[in-house]
Amino acid sequence: MTINEYQQLALRTLNPALSHKDVLINGVMGLCGESGEAIDIVKKHLAQGHALDREALIKELGDVAWYLAETAHALDVDLETVLRRNIEKLARRYPEGFSAGKSIGWSEEA
Repeated sequence: MTINEYQQLALRTLNPALSHKDVLINGVMGLCGESGEAIDIVKKHLAQGHALDREALIKELGDVAWYLAETAHALDVDLETVLRRNIEKLARRYPEGFSAGKSIGWSEEA
């Protein structure tokens, strides 16, 4: 499955009663909420001595992906474009791969 096929399949479960504005709001709020659930799993592992619940974390990553697909849809952009633009940004920021020195003080304008 391609990332755009995922987006199309995921959007079949989008609430059709939502306005365009509400799709954007729901998408961004969902990203925040699901990211919080993911970090809670990692927090329990790192700070509370729980075994890392890989399956639960994978499920939360899937939920993050769903809300990413919804938010991109609200912006009228496909996920492949979002991911390609991110790779282009990373290539500008770290043309030879990550380095701590290049990460300090880096900005999109630089």
